[in-house]
Amino acid sequence: MYTMKKALYLGLVGLLLLLSLAACSSNNNKGNGAEPAPTNAEGTTAEKTEEPTAKAQKVELKIQIGSPRFKDQFEKYFEQFKAKELAEKNIEVTIDLEMPNPDQAKQVLQARLASDDAPDIFDVHANDLSTYYKAGYLEDLTTQPAIATLYDSVKSTVTLDGQVVALPLESLSWGYLYNKKIFSDLGITPPQTLDEMKAVVEKLNANNIKPFLLAFQESWVPQLMTALSLGGIISSEHSDWIEKMNKGEASYADLQDIFNIIDLIMANGTDKPFEVGNEAGSTDFANGKAAMWIQGPWNAETILKVNPEMEFGVAPLPVSNNAAGTMINLSTSTTLALSKTSKNKEVALDLLNYFYDEKDSSALFQELKFNPVSTVHQYEVFPWVNEASEYVAQGKAYQDLKLPNGVTDEQAKLLQSYYAKEVTKEQFIASMDKAWATAIKAAQ
Repeated sequence: MYTMKKALYLGLVGLLLLLSLAACSSNNNKGNGAEPAPTNAEGTTAEKTEEPTAKAQKVELKIQIGSPRFKDQFEKYFEQFKAKELAEKNIEVTIDLEMPNPDQAKQVLQARLASDDAPDIFDVHANDLSTYYKAGYLEDLTTQPAIATLYDSVKSTVTLDGQVVALPLESLSWGYLYNKKIFSDLGITPPQTLDEMKAVVEKLNANNIKPFLLAFQESWVPQLMTALSLGGIISSEHSDWIEKMNKGEASYADLQDIFNIIDLIMANGTDKPFEVGNEAGSTDFANGKAAMWIQGPWNAETILKVNPEMEFGVAPLPVSNNAAGTMINLSTSTTLALSKTSKNKEVALDLLNYFYDEKDSSALFQELKFNPVSTVHQYEVFPWVNEASEYVAQGKAYQDLKLPNGVTDEQAKLLQSYYAKEVTKEQFIASMDKAWATAIKAAQ
């Protein structure tokens, strides 16, 4: 009997202890912020459910930029944009990027526009914007946030009839490139007249250094010789020449002195230029195979990738013995336009504005070696920019010439043929006069 009472007593104590522990556990849970399981209308425990996440909207952007040398930089920046768009707007963006060679880019774009297959965003040289604008291909970007940050001098180059029709990327102060070490070692300074350039060429040859790098495989590169020589002579001596050409009252014969510097370059350049394209030319210049290259600072990224220690300068090209014609070219080249027919304008505009993002765009422009074009850009400019700017400050600069559609391309092809002695100077002049007249007639 005693044993049974003792067992009953111990059982009751154990039960009370369990109940006490359970109560403590419940109180501790409440103290830790735990909530009791929800119950349904019948008072039984209900399963807790979470709000479903909205499915991301999917958008594909088609983009054409004729700068394959910058493929890595653009792809990296697009990845940053895609992450931003997904995080902020829950839009999953796919980008179909086409980067044709600069020689083919314009033809590829025009073919796509003609076949109603326009990319959402495409690049256009600022000098060609008028042609695409008149044809109705360009969306008005005037009210976009990025445009409000543009420097006025840059904004004016992409403004037509009061509308900003493209987003500028490259604003340039350019002439030819020269190897600073070679110049310094020989005690040479950038020549300011044609005779001074001849003396520089003679000194370089005497020291077994090729004066000029020639890379003629892609026609747009030799065409830079006419861009600079025509610009210098027209701006200093024939300011109304373009107007007269448009009226049929002038000729390339009026400016045939451009061949003085062109002939000098071609006669004192590296061998086999038709086997050398722009990329290979950048490598050759970086490796010191010539002292000068008629090329712009837009190749800086490629050159410095080959030889990070290279120091090169930018100088105006002498075109005659009139030093007033030795001038820096001021231009906006690459601009990004939005197609009027784009079905994804909202996302495309997000991307265009992102190119001037306060947080990210300075790093992109610096990596591309582009000049700042917006008040949001905060980074140290490169030495060649300051060097070119010194000439600009002295008034030795001109705004890049705006030639009729197709004229620049014709110059490019004829220069290749002129070097190969397939056309004479007289044939070059006659062909260019005809190309200009044809372009004016087609635009009317």
